Amino acid sequence: MKIKQELLQHFHYLHENAEVSWQEVNTTQYLKEVLSDLGYKVNTFNDCTGLYADFGQGNPIVAVRADIDALWQEVDGCFKANHSCGHDAHMSMILGVAKCMQHENFKGTLRLIFQPAEEKGNGALKMIEKGIVEDVEYLYGIHLRPIQEIPFGVASPVIVHGAGQMVDGQVQGVDSHGARPHLTVNAIDVMTTINEQLNQIRIDPQIPHSIKMTYIRAGGDSRNIIPGNGQFGLDLRAQTNEAMQELVQKFKQIINGVCTTLGATIHYSIITAMPAAVQNEQAIQFARTGIAEVIGEQNIIPTLITSGGDDFHFYTIKKPQLKATMIGLGCNLTPGLHHPYMSFNTDALEIGTNILTKTVLATFRAQQ
Repeated sequence: MKIKQELLQHFHYLHENAEVSWQEVNTTQYLKEVLSDLGYKVNTFNDCTGLYADFGQGNPIVAVRADIDALWQEVDGCFKANHSCGHDAHMSMILGVAKCMQHENFKGTLRLIFQPAEEKGNGALKMIEKGIVEDVEYLYGIHLRPIQEIPFGVASPVIVHGAGQMVDGQVQGVDSHGARPHLTVNAIDVMTTINEQLNQIRIDPQIPHSIKMTYIRAGGDSRNIIPGNGQFGLDLRAQTNEAMQELVQKFKQIINGVCTTLGATIHYSIITAMPAAVQNEQAIQFARTGIAEVIGEQNIIPTLITSGGDDFHFYTIKKPQLKATMIGLGCNLTPGLHHPYMSFNTDALEIGTNILTKTVLATFRAQQ
């Protein structure tokens, strides 16, 4: 089904009206209106954004999930909500699936999940808490892939995301006059020491991993005060959950050591902890079937391994009976995900919509 113009209309609206995690109020309303007009039974929540919508009846229940939040990012010198991770495209494609499935005969229920706060790493957990995957048998997602991974015209039935964690930390030291550094516990020294030691962490080099400082703040407007207090942020990545556990253990050892050596007090909290992907061969095979029907077997990348993370994998971690996979879609995305000026070939919107539709249909037909 050719719905390119409709997909582009959705995409441009959602891109131009981006909203950050847990604040996707207008986005949720827009999705609700579109889906209601298509005849879907829409369910919203009274304590959070996002929604799910059902079409059809009975079992099996096959679900497709899109993330709906944007990043808070500097663009052209101003901070704003910005869809630089493709969530506007993901929503548009799932709306395309909603339209396409109206014209298909299938036995069961199609559930479309529009999930908030993926960028915070806890939106999927909220949807699980709401019970919306409790009776779901198969779950599919899709994600635009950067050109460094795959080009336009190819796709993968499974993205093997790594584990990811984000940490917020606070340093409590002692301020002093700039002329009396011997009286201070300098927060900048503390944080740079942490950063230097993080760069010396070693685990199995055959497992992709990284740990780096991504945020640091200390001091005020007075240049003659050595700051005792500061804040920092960390991003941790590992291809396996076991490697992530090892990274976290080594990070904690560094923090304890720096506290002892420099005399600072350091508090930290893990604000996001996304697990590595759990693969399901049945779901992967249905996705492979969908891709082959749309762009041909020759354009399939069997497995796409990436160091990025996604809270999509909480669904299968928390509900092991759920059969799920996330499709990787080539779209010539440049310069990269989370770049403020990310762009991609929007012809991929129709391709992704058709792949998801064919995947869902293959799943339903196999259950009959």
